[in-house]
Amino acid sequence: MQNWAGGLRATRGMLGTLAFVAALAAAGWAGFGNGARADNEGLLKEIVIGAGSHDVGVFGRKKESGSDINVELRFQPLEGEFWSWIYSPTPHIGLHYNTSGNTNQVFVGANWLFDIGSGIFGGGSFGFAAHDGETDSGTLGRKDLGLPVLFRESLEIGFKAGNEHSISLMLDHVSNADIHSENEGLDTVSLRYSVGL
Repeated sequence: MQNWAGGLRATRGMLGTLAFVAALAAAGWAGFGNGARADNEGLLKEIVIGAGSHDVGVFGRKKESGSDINVELRFQPLEGEFWSWIYSPTPHIGLHYNTSGNTNQVFVGANWLFDIGSGIFGGGSFGFAAHDGETDSGTLGRKDLGLPVLFRESLEIGFKAGNEHSISLMLDHVSNADIHSENEGLDTVSLRYSVGL
């Protein structure tokens, strides 16, 4: 009962933080900090699609099976003096769909990607993921993730061909950062293709 109550408070806190981040993003797109966007530039920057291995066990033990198909929408970088202090992150929303009926995710957050040179880029992201997996059931072959909303981080490296097309390799990790006693975490490695708009 105590774990359940603590988990509920933590989930409410994460959802509150998510709402705050969304409000900041809206402020950034509206031109917060004198960073108004050109009239002919849409909010959506690129579409990313990919596929890869589910629950690869980089930061924990592998339990779930199947492959993941992922889709992500990346928006224009947040502009203005405030956002430039944190290197103008790119907001995103996306999903992981598991082909074997295991844990699926919907995620939101912010990306930081940097040109390394010769078309190579790298970076990462931070945000939150909501999932339909197990939280504390002990089901065989399933991860106990503790909470329905988790922290999500990723690392990505890739190659950009021109201004519109790129391929990349991404590792992402979701967990509750030990807020809940059950925190097996889930790692996915994906090969991805993105097209700019």
